[in-house]
Amino acid sequence: MRPELSKAHLGEEDRDLEYEKKVQLQPHSVYLALSSHLKVGVTRKNQIPTRWIDQGAHQAIAILEVPNRYLAGVAEVSLKDYFSDKTNWRKMLQKNHEEVPWDQAIKKAIEALPKDLKPCITNNSQLTEMQFPVLKYPEKVKSLNLEKEISYTGLLKGIKGQYLIFDDQTVFNVRSNEGLVVSIS
Repeated sequence: MRPELSKAHLGEEDRDLEYEKKVQLQPHSVYLALSSHLKVGVTRKNQIPTRWIDQGAHQAIAILEVPNRYLAGVAEVSLKDYFSDKTNWRKMLQKNHEEVPWDQAIKKAIEALPKDLKPCITNNSQLTEMQFPVLKYPEKVKSLNLEKEISYTGLLKGIKGQYLIFDDQTVFNVRSNEGLVVSIS
């Protein structure tokens, strides 16, 4: 969760050093994404654009590529003074976002990076735009909780990020219900 605390690059174990090395000691990207608003994020390089889609980002761009998770975390912390690192999931599902002056945002991000990370700036990265199969966005989001509601009936109107959107403005977070057996018909 907090990549700036990663110690795999030092050979120090948090829980399982072999697993941590496998996941954390590979190229990571620091990016800006527009989901509910402009935010900063970190992901393994091979997870682009999957991570952006999962977050429901409309647009995103990688600004930095570093060799490990720790350095990505250092960069992210330096950018948190200017950009949030959280997505407002309700706002993201309502497709209620502002336009972003990308040139200005990228310039601000690059200026805010620590000097020793500036050589890792990705100059060839392009803005990626994502489209989601949504026929109708909810105006007021109502979350479906399967631990409280055993059964639900609705007409699927879209998929955005990790959410199923239904006709009555109910949304179902697939990721938060991992491990449950669900039947959809």
